[in-house]
Amino acid sequence: MFASIARTAHRHLDVDGVRVFYRESLPDRADAPVLLLLHGFPSGSHQFRRLIDALGSHYRLIAPDYPGFGHTRAPDGFTYSFDGLAGVVEGFVRGLGLDRFVLYVFDFGAPVGFRVAERHPERIAGLVVQNGNAYEEGLSDAARGFIALTPETPGAQEAIGDLLTLDGTRGQYETGVADPELIAPDGWTLDQHFLDLPGRKEAQRALAFDYRSNVERYGAWQAWLRRHTPPTLVTWGSRDPFFPEPGARAYLRDLPDAEVHLFDTGHFALETHLPEIAPLIADFLDRAWK
Repeated sequence: MFASIARTAHRHLDVDGVRVFYRESLPDRADAPVLLLLHGFPSGSHQFRRLIDALGSHYRLIAPDYPGFGHTRAPDGFTYSFDGLAGVVEGFVRGLGLDRFVLYVFDFGAPVGFRVAERHPERIAGLVVQNGNAYEEGLSDAARGFIALTPETPGAQEAIGDLLTLDGTRGQYETGVADPELIAPDGWTLDQHFLDLPGRKEAQRALAFDYRSNVERYGAWQAWLRRHTPPTLVTWGSRDPFFPEPGARAYLRDLPDAEVHLFDTGHFALETHLPEIAPLIADFLDRAWK
């Protein structure tokens, strides 16, 4: 007998001139818990396809593409910054009428999601954090060096450009993974397709230079966590070359009741450990939603 596979709709929503593409599962019940999935770099909503298949029959999973990613289309002149991405996601949430949801943050999804959470804490029923950093100790030396780059830094443009190549994209998926054959090539090849579209590399360079704005807000996000104490599930690839294991454990400092699960894999933990992570998320959603 086959397990229940979710039906998924693929839609667009106009948000202040940005045509946001998103995937949405169609669960069996109208009052299903809602999980807003915020993707990372250099990916898009497609990274959640298998999770949506696994859980979408019982929960409403919604995964948008940010401006500069995936199938979303931004107008000429859009300012690519993390404040700008968060503003679009905030408008997206408002446009869908989402007044309560569990927030899933991965990689870039953490600085985007925490900005949204700061503005609307009443909407956050809980947090699922997967390699989404909000602590200084969660930055590797390589990450610190990258964040320190400015447009004036000698070699900065080349360093960022190397990360946007096919080898750079594939490396983000496979570094830290014990068995790279567990990583389907579809993810990194699709990511590269989107990165190679006109204007996308320029958007990614702008976001790379703006990443320091996220580190500057870590203290405010940690204070938000202490103040609002949302139910929190942390699932983390412990061999992440950018956001190492201490970044996962750091959440316990501000959220001592958080559940932390570490997996022997790299940055894209869902690619190798979906069978272990999906049940944790389902159980957490049931409890957090109540």
